[in-house]
Amino acid sequence: MLMDQFSVKLSLGGSMFFIQKAFLFLLFAGCALMSSINSQPITYNRHYCGDQPNNSSDASFESNLTVLLGSLSSKASQSISFYNNTSNGIYGLFLCRGDVNTSTCQSCVSYAAQNITSLCPSNTTAIIWFDQCMLRYSNTNFFGVKDLSHMEFMWNVENRTLSQQTDFGGQALMNGLIQGALGTEMLYKAGSSSGQPGHVTYGLVQCTRDINSTSCGDCFQQLMTEANRCCQAKIGWRVLAPSCNIRYENYSFIQQPPVLPPAPPPQPVAATPPPLPDNGGGNNTTKIVSITVSSIAVVAALLGFWYYSSFCRRRRREEEEISQAIMLGNREGSQSIDFMDGSIHARNQDNSGEMHYFNLRTIQAATNNFSDVNKLGEGGFGPVYKGKLIDGKEIAVKRLSIESKQGLEEFKNEVLLIVKLQHKHLVRLLGCCLEGGEKLLVYEYMANTSLDAFLFDPAKSGILDWAKRTSILNGIARGLLYLHEDSRLKIIHRDMKASNVLLDDEMNPKISDFGTARIFEGNQIEANTNRVVGTYGYMAPEYAMEGQFSVKSDVYSFGVLMLEIISGKKNMGFYHPEHAESLLSTAWRLWNEGKGVELIDQTLVDTCPGSEALRLIHIALLCVQEDPSERPTMSMVVLMLGSSSINLPRPLAPPFSVGRPPILSDQSTTSGAMIRFSASDQSSTSAST
Repeated sequence: MLMDQFSVKLSLGGSMFFIQKAFLFLLFAGCALMSSINSQPITYNRHYCGDQPNNSSDASFESNLTVLLGSLSSKASQSISFYNNTSNGIYGLFLCRGDVNTSTCQSCVSYAAQNITSLCPSNTTAIIWFDQCMLRYSNTNFFGVKDLSHMEFMWNVENRTLSQQTDFGGQALMNGLIQGALGTEMLYKAGSSSGQPGHVTYGLVQCTRDINSTSCGDCFQQLMTEANRCCQAKIGWRVLAPSCNIRYENYSFIQQPPVLPPAPPPQPVAATPPPLPDNGGGNNTTKIVSITVSSIAVVAALLGFWYYSSFCRRRRREEEEISQAIMLGNREGSQSIDFMDGSIHARNQDNSGEMHYFNLRTIQAATNNFSDVNKLGEGGFGPVYKGKLIDGKEIAVKRLSIESKQGLEEFKNEVLLIVKLQHKHLVRLLGCCLEGGEKLLVYEYMANTSLDAFLFDPAKSGILDWAKRTSILNGIARGLLYLHEDSRLKIIHRDMKASNVLLDDEMNPKISDFGTARIFEGNQIEANTNRVVGTYGYMAPEYAMEGQFSVKSDVYSFGVLMLEIISGKKNMGFYHPEHAESLLSTAWRLWNEGKGVELIDQTLVDTCPGSEALRLIHIALLCVQEDPSERPTMSMVVLMLGSSSINLPRPLAPPFSVGRPPILSDQSTTSGAMIRFSASDQSSTSAST
């Protein structure tokens, strides 16, 4: 009726004006309706500007920050709730609350990106918190580091009643949410709990997903400690930190998935009113209404076409990006890693994680363009370089050489495995790079490089006294035990040797180089391969000759490594001048003759307990027995190393593997070719797999 009344009074020009206004009104009303359905109001909480001011003359910082913030906003529009990225030395991330929908997340991140530079116009570090999301950036790399350097506290001004002063239910709720969050891939949990009758409390905990679950748990606990100090008497509170946040209320603040309202019931068709006596005004009204409806239909069709076209273009672009991404997976296809858009997303059927993607320029700058001065060493994969990032953090960069027989599969395998493993005796992978034909892995820097650099160097071997050597042995054993039995995955390393054990500044060992490792599924015990990979002198005979490997293959390699640590001699480089024996055969002969102390490194003879050294030789000989079923598991090895009261069975003679001539003793192989001398059969045989 309102439109009819206007139509009667308008001229043709006025009619077109009305049509335009009506269309705009309907268009904006529709947009407002969709916005109200798909997103919730964005609520600002706090912000923090770091202490370090930006050099106003450095215009590049502002332009790089603009690029970074644009990439964060772009990712939020792709149904991603967490993302971290870097732009020429500026690091940034956003985290949306785990219960908000995609539209709200996108709106919040976009709003944060637009306003954070206004709130912190001259700072190189900034954080902004909203109810629905958090965004931060810095010129210092904070990825993967638990950050509690700044906290924001918010609380309800109302105190709890006397009957609620001891809120055990609230404590139980928050502790339960923390434990629950640590078991999820999102590091997020929200829920409620009923304490006293009619008294329901609500809580939420969440960490940024660049840190691991251990760091996340520590972050939560420290925030809970601070909350108990500041807000114990309050009915509601929250603590905001860069790496995590917690919230507790006496009302429900948790968002539910948006529910579209039901369609309205059909309205009865009104009777057509009689035409007004205004010289054809009714016809004009009918024409105007028809034109209006037709115009809206045409515009709606055009909008639909535009949306469909842009959607299709975006889908095609995403499909092209995915097709160009390197998909890393095991043969069962249950795990994969995508390298794309400046970040790495590792995922499998029940877990996911993220790590940093370094651009090539950053690594070139850190390593002085892979200068020989920065070179730490070289293995089967390729050279390893020391580097220093702009924030001063030291790194080790493993560079896949073009000539390396270990190629892209080993590179993918190492990233796939190590990103999912967390243990103090496993080296930590910080990130990687696939750019300009380079394949680079970035690790935490180990100040004392690898074990072989000390063990087999006469000038340095004295640094490894008996206490350090036994500590290193125990650390390696516990790392292998984690791989075999205590991690989510059952991992067979397949190349356990001295050069793959790195030492930190306190000489603590960390197992590295997972390029040849394999995952066992479920109750799988062993597997066969036609492609034997590993290092001569450390490979178990059943693996070298038949391609059969299991956890007992790693046990064999550990036994060889034990004898090397005790003697200070390489298995493949040790030949007795009279007997032309390998280290294994020499160890067996001396132990069998009651002369085991002669095997001990001469630098330790006067300081090491003889009985303890003989026991370790005994354990090593048990590990290198020819029959895999006769070798102990790593859990048993750890037990034997930790207790001298356990009776050790008598070992059988080991297979005296001597492999290639000494000049090639420390090279890795993918062919499996090997010469083997058995204790019972002195004839040599060769095999290739």
